[in-house]
Amino acid sequence: MTVSDPHVVTPNFKRRLSGVTSTIVQLVPEHARRLRVAALGPGLPAHLPRLDWRGLLRLARAPADRPFRIWHARRNVEMLPGIFLRDVLRWPIRLVFTSASQRRHTRYTRWLIGRMDAVIATSAKTGAYLTVPHAVVTHGIDQSRFRPAPEGRAERRRALGLAPDLRTAGCFGRVRHQKGTDLFVDAMIRLLPDHPGWQAVIAGRATAEHEGFERELKARVAAAGLERRIRFVGEHRDIERWYGALDLFVAPQRWEGFGLTPLEAMSCGVPVVAADAGVFAEVVPESAGRIVPPGDLDAMTAAIRSFLADEAALARAGAVALETALRDFPLEREALQIEAVYEALWSGKSAATTGVRR
Repeated sequence: MTVSDPHVVTPNFKRRLSGVTSTIVQLVPEHARRLRVAALGPGLPAHLPRLDWRGLLRLARAPADRPFRIWHARRNVEMLPGIFLRDVLRWPIRLVFTSASQRRHTRYTRWLIGRMDAVIATSAKTGAYLTVPHAVVTHGIDQSRFRPAPEGRAERRRALGLAPDLRTAGCFGRVRHQKGTDLFVDAMIRLLPDHPGWQAVIAGRATAEHEGFERELKARVAAAGLERRIRFVGEHRDIERWYGALDLFVAPQRWEGFGLTPLEAMSCGVPVVAADAGVFAEVVPESAGRIVPPGDLDAMTAAIRSFLADEAALARAGAVALETALRDFPLEREALQIEAVYEALWSGKSAATTGVRR
């Protein structure tokens, strides 16, 4: 659906699927319930409200019912064009940036952030790396999309071509060292021979520079004789269907900015074993899973093992995971808190309240 006169433009200038893209795909339809909002860029689902490139010139004038439009960037490559449109072309727009990074920003990134009209951090931990005033808005999840499989896990596994009678552990995300995919694979190689009622699924894409890493992992699985029980299923845009097949989710990241996958799993009623990376320790209560030190294969293996042979613990943790997600992480809550930042800008509140640019 094309939006010709948006209040808010959400650019997405990275074609590959990523956590930022997933955030945009979820939030834009939710914002559209209350605002005229449009996504701009390649690689986005056709159902999103969007602004085509020919319509970009419409941003040169303010909408009739707002003093200016808002350009909400989430990457450097999206902040810079916004600065050009506002400061060089003098178009009536204001710039919002959401930061998920938990590391010191480069000088260039700090310069870009310093030109924003308002800044949002996705967690208090992320905000600690910012040197500008900011709001903290934690991610939410589209719980109409990420929810327990209504037909049951076994039937969902059957539909996906997995062994329906085997409980399933999953690890979803890009296949690379930073994401800890090797830790999950090595833990499963250790555990599955002693737990014949389980299988494992790795869903995600290995980009060109990480294809050798993925080949090595597949070779380890083959050497262990576990090709039928440790499956690499590639990247899926309907990833919610795969969460619905899981009994346990593992987030083994060595480093992460925020990390949506544990919240997506919890929204599907799946308990989580996660490394203490990103905000995982903040969003996964101990009663909904386990938190282990990042990069610690022994600790991760032990945490996963504690669930494989204890169906009662698995069920209890899954129930708490779902309850926590429904209570604390609905998408509407995130969208409304972001919209409060927009409204503060539109109403002319001070930079100290809404952001950094004076």
